[in-house]
Amino acid sequence: MSLAPGDLLMLTWRSLRGNPVRSLLTTLGTLMGVAAVSATLNVGDISRAVIARRLTDQEAPQVTAIPEWMGGNDWVSLQQSDIAYLQQRLPQAAVVSGLKWDGPREALFRDRRARPSFVAVDTDYLRSSGNRLQAGRFFTSADLAAYRPVAVIDQMLAASLFQDTPAVGEQVYVNRQPFTIVGVIHRKVNPESTNRDGLLLVSLSFYSALTGDRGMDAVRVRPKQLDQIKPLEDQMKTLMQQRYGGHRFYTWNNVEEILQQQDLLKLTSRALAAVGAISLLVGGVGIANIMIAAVTERTSEIGIRRAIGATQQEILVQFVLEAVLLSSMGGLVAIASVHGLTLLVAQQFDLPYQFNPRTATVAMSSALLVGIGASLFPALRASRLDPVTALRE
Repeated sequence: MSLAPGDLLMLTWRSLRGNPVRSLLTTLGTLMGVAAVSATLNVGDISRAVIARRLTDQEAPQVTAIPEWMGGNDWVSLQQSDIAYLQQRLPQAAVVSGLKWDGPREALFRDRRARPSFVAVDTDYLRSSGNRLQAGRFFTSADLAAYRPVAVIDQMLAASLFQDTPAVGEQVYVNRQPFTIVGVIHRKVNPESTNRDGLLLVSLSFYSALTGDRGMDAVRVRPKQLDQIKPLEDQMKTLMQQRYGGHRFYTWNNVEEILQQQDLLKLTSRALAAVGAISLLVGGVGIANIMIAAVTERTSEIGIRRAIGATQQEILVQFVLEAVLLSSMGGLVAIASVHGLTLLVAQQFDLPYQFNPRTATVAMSSALLVGIGASLFPALRASRLDPVTALRE
């Protein structure tokens, strides 16, 4: 006698309903293991989303190098040639730019005043910082070549000085020097920044013509990949100290804290993954024990079915199918429960979380893998029982 797939499925379901305690224990074993795996994957997804959000909320990852003051008049002034020097020797650099800080300066527009940070930059400032243009344009090579008295401001200075008036095309005065605003950028502001009056940018060429100072205070390098930033920082420091022999340089990157948090979250995810694997293993051992007990308990049933024509394959498939059904139910309940709890925690603590089908697929696959793997040996044992011996028992 050969059973149709539908009849085999119905027989399997009736067998599970006939022993609810055994079925419940098997389902619970799978549920706990899959819940641990699903929670681990959700923690990993949230961790990556948190890191991505923090990176989005601040300027692009970059390394800054400045010469250390060694006392007296022993001070290094960086030059434009340093930019080309670093570009040629840092293949992992996406862009290299220079800048010079001139402290807060009073900016005047009609009867309004503000004290923005006054910084001279080159044309690659936007690419290195990751800030975006909000209105107008940024400095061009023609601005630098003609030493034009033009400026670019950020959104905070635009709101402070111009309020609802468009800033592009207007003039502001800094130390009685007029600057024509050609652009407004949307700058990602560090929450710890002490200057809330904003930023006013001028070109390095006009600043040098205005003050006679052709030097730069710092060079910034933006890496092509985030994971290259630490080696890039070390190599940049070495190159600058080789170029200016006898002088030390101080370097830092603006994502140090984020990278440390990322490493910590990776370790946490690995620890949770180990817990999830152990939970799955324990659940699999529980399924195997319960299935072995079920084979022993149903020896007579197996003997009768074999005597009336059931094949070894049908007995094997029935026991594996029982484990698959129980594992699927446990996996679905675990995924739904963990998703609901994660959603509550994410809303409570303002964490970026969205249901990830890939995570659910991995968790469900682990449930089925454990169910099939744990039931295979008991199912093989059941399918190989001799009918006559089974009936006698």
